[in-house]
Amino acid sequence: MQQSSLPAAPSPSPLPPSVSSSLTEWLNYMQGIHVSAIDMGLERVMPVFQALGIKQTDAFVFTVAGTNGKGSTTATIAEICQQAGYKTALYQSPHLLVFNERVRINGEMVDDQTLIDAFAKIEQARLDCGLTLSFFEMTTLAAFLIFAQNHCDVWVLEVGLGGRLDVVNVIEPNLAVITNVGIDHVEWLGDTREKIAVEKAGILRNNLTLVYGEADMPSTIPPLMAQHHAHLLQYGKDYGYRHIDGAATWQYSNNAVTLSLPMPNLSLHNTATAITALLASPLTITQDHIQAALPKVKLAGRFDSRRMSARQWVFDVAHNEHGMQFLLKQLTPYVHAYQRQHPTAKLHLVISMLADKDIEPVLAQLQQFSQTVMPIDSVHSGVISHPRASSQERLTELLPRYFNSVSIFEDLNLATQSVIDQSQDNDLILVCGSFYTISGVLTSQSLSE
Repeated sequence: MQQSSLPAAPSPSPLPPSVSSSLTEWLNYMQGIHVSAIDMGLERVMPVFQALGIKQTDAFVFTVAGTNGKGSTTATIAEICQQAGYKTALYQSPHLLVFNERVRINGEMVDDQTLIDAFAKIEQARLDCGLTLSFFEMTTLAAFLIFAQNHCDVWVLEVGLGGRLDVVNVIEPNLAVITNVGIDHVEWLGDTREKIAVEKAGILRNNLTLVYGEADMPSTIPPLMAQHHAHLLQYGKDYGYRHIDGAATWQYSNNAVTLSLPMPNLSLHNTATAITALLASPLTITQDHIQAALPKVKLAGRFDSRRMSARQWVFDVAHNEHGMQFLLKQLTPYVHAYQRQHPTAKLHLVISMLADKDIEPVLAQLQQFSQTVMPIDSVHSGVISHPRASSQERLTELLPRYFNSVSIFEDLNLATQSVIDQSQDNDLILVCGSFYTISGVLTSQSLSE
């Protein structure tokens, strides 16, 4: 199966590609047909969606919104459904290395031609409607068309941005999940948790169940729940989990059951939220299905530990204050265990972020981690290959405020080589700040191997 990556700086074709064009040509073209990459609202999408005639038929749909943890939660839901024998569709974004990562059926990425055929149908439908669509709108509709054509039993959908006005919201969920609400994307969603919560709760529908993955719920959600007559299952009230450090198992519990389960590869918190959503659904999900699934669930870039170049790397897409807090909570016991095995190991950091992110609170948390848990011996940064990347000048201004040994480059290839040159065998390297940071470092490493 051929898979194509999404170029960072595409040159759109003057004419639409055809079904015999490459996936890269289609991705380039779709990046250039709309005035902006992000354009919130469903006014343009709905006519095209209706023209395509996409039907959910009897599929059960989980829609997952939230500031952080959506990828882990959706991946866990999908894997458990597959173990239970359901033909399962999974839609996530963005991708790390190849676009096909976004659209999966039973865990397998769909091939290039399947995507191209869907893009061609959506292109014709939008032309018939006389509308332009953003890249994300085009690609999301393609995923839905593919899922419908393949008659998937379960659709697990990750919301891209917010909820209320995100294109994923054209699909009617049967069960909604909000993992958490933090401050992010303030230019589109609002500058307080309360405002952002309203946007994320836009995935609610009448009489459905909402699983909310935090003990602290913004005050704007309960009135929306009441308006929709929705049923709430909230972390800390209706479900929870318990794990003793070093134990090979953990306990999940809700008001009806307590389960002893194997440790997952992903966050326990997000795993518990996923299990709650599944047990609240009408799907036939047993403890055996959950036990079989948890060791299999992996998600590139989410506390993703890899051995490369004789060093131990941890990749995480944390890109805001809330996400960094969650990452460092996981990293603390990990580095303590690593130090016991490798007492002389040093910790190094590769970080770069998009310019529209609130960078300083993220750096402040990393600085505190360095001062209280494990010193960060060196910091390496390069400019992300993305139009919204923080500039080399901005990185040079900010990073030395928080760290002593800082090396900043014009791209992530140079930053990756720098961290390898300045580290020793068995040192620990943390890479974080953005999906694009992870992608850039992984690509650099794959090219050098």
